[in-house]
Amino acid sequence: MENSYIQMAEQALLHTYNRYQIVLEKGEGVYLYDSEGKQYLDFAAGIAVCSLGYGHPRYKEALKRQIDRLTHTSNLFYSIPTAKAAQSLKEAAQMDRVFFTNSGTEAIEGALKAARKYAYTKGSGKYEFIAMNHSFHGRSMGAVAVTGTDKYRTPFEPLIGGVKFAEFNDLESVKAQITDKTCAIILEPIQGEGGIYPATAEFLSGLRKLCDAHDILLIFDEIQCGMGRCGSMFAWQGYGVKPDILTMAKAIGNGVPVGAFAMTEKVAESSLAPGDHGTTYGGNPFVCAAVEEVLQIFKEEHILEHVQEVSAYMEEKLEQLVLESACIEARRGKGLMQGLVLTKPVGDVIRAAMEEGLIVISAGGNVLRLVPPLTIEKCHVDEMVEKLKKVLNK
Repeated sequence: MENSYIQMAEQALLHTYNRYQIVLEKGEGVYLYDSEGKQYLDFAAGIAVCSLGYGHPRYKEALKRQIDRLTHTSNLFYSIPTAKAAQSLKEAAQMDRVFFTNSGTEAIEGALKAARKYAYTKGSGKYEFIAMNHSFHGRSMGAVAVTGTDKYRTPFEPLIGGVKFAEFNDLESVKAQITDKTCAIILEPIQGEGGIYPATAEFLSGLRKLCDAHDILLIFDEIQCGMGRCGSMFAWQGYGVKPDILTMAKAIGNGVPVGAFAMTEKVAESSLAPGDHGTTYGGNPFVCAAVEEVLQIFKEEHILEHVQEVSAYMEEKLEQLVLESACIEARRGKGLMQGLVLTKPVGDVIRAAMEEGLIVISAGGNVLRLVPPLTIEKCHVDEMVEKLKKVLNK
């Protein structure tokens, strides 16, 4: 039966993904089950999306209630879930204004537009962006233009102009790219797709000082590293360096398609105005009911404190694994966003792990990426390590 669904999908879907030969059918807690009934410990969480795992009772009930009331109205009207989610999200992010999107890529597009409109409103003549090499910001033309990896950009050039690239964690490299046309600097506080590289505190604080000195906006892409994954609600809070614009998605909805970008009042009052930006589905009552419930669960079930405790244990166990496995060169990451740099092909390790009932994914280069649901317990870390040991030491 599983093969029939795979064949159906292969005949109907555009071939833009190299999918694994597994048909996932249901989830429970931090485990997924395929259509044949096999259980998998999930250390991918839908690429860092399912922060609460699968089947959280409060989350499910919130969505069921909203389906019975209203799923969509358009942004021509107000809705209660949208108002509540916006208020809760801006408080969690410590920003002043929020715009809901359908995805992380759209959040990046909105952030780029907001930065250029800010410069336009100020009459500064600025329009250039500085982005980081090895970054990843999404698949649309604007997001690809600020993604610092050639393989994502080259097939679609020419892209939007005015983008320069600097080296991540190298402040002098950034300084060298600044001109009187620079309107914003965009980066991930922890690079995800590029290979799980955390920024240094010195680098981020240095960027903040540069931006303040040159009237440049600082944009943090926290689509993957935000929403509790690094032990604070958003990664910037752990560093103590606040951006002017913040993008988010993935875990804010725990699986429903929703993203957002947020900004300070300083940016909001001089950037996007009525008619400048919009979305048909973004921030509809259904997805915002999900966002609001996720935020309340985070608060009431002390998810951040749990991440801090479990991630410290996971880092310790991974460091032991590095010492015990000759095919691991290093561990790097922050919180429950971890990477293992391998000497054997990462694709082979991922497939072998799936055979053992463990779902993991890759990041840039030859890095095994571990981004589990934030609800994992220490026993799940132990289970993951034992399965990985078996695979890596073959």
